[in-house]
Amino acid sequence: MFNFSAFKQKLEKVLDHTKLELGTLRTGKATPSLLDSVRVQVYGTTMAVNELANINAPDNNMLIVDPWDKGIIGEIEKAINKAELNLNPVVDRDIIRIIIPPLTEEIRKDLVKKVHQKAESSKVMMRTTRGDVKNEIEDLEGQSGVSEDDIRRDLEELDKIMDEYEKKLEEIVKSKEAELMQI
Repeated sequence: MFNFSAFKQKLEKVLDHTKLELGTLRTGKATPSLLDSVRVQVYGTTMAVNELANINAPDNNMLIVDPWDKGIIGEIEKAINKAELNLNPVVDRDIIRIIIPPLTEEIRKDLVKKVHQKAESSKVMMRTTRGDVKNEIEDLEGQSGVSEDDIRRDLEELDKIMDEYEKKLEEIVKSKEAELMQI
């Protein structure tokens, strides 16, 4: 019997990566995770905004970035502008305010397309992983102690696990889609 634990771990990593990718898509609500992809060039290195500042969402349409080192506020503002998130940071003394504009219907539909693109790339990663494991199982054919029934059972188990993870991915996508289309 083939050990599927490594296969399941790889599929979990794909799902986690997908959740992280989808978390960066703006939904019209202010969440600190919107800035997870923003990298700031400071102190001779590149750092994430959440490593340099407190990020709060006091209400549904505003983020407040409160840097621990007030001297790098300009660099953080530039990094948010460069991140192509369609956000307009405004420096207010020693904090940065970011108003999250409501999403138009057109932008919502565009974001749903992006969700499906990211989901499709996740499916490709999952299928690639499945193909590698399938080849490993098929390579066991002819080895002592491995029957054709064992290989058939392992391939069926592989497909069952794959179906389970594809359903999980679809649930993640549907949830994000509903979140985006909610006004």
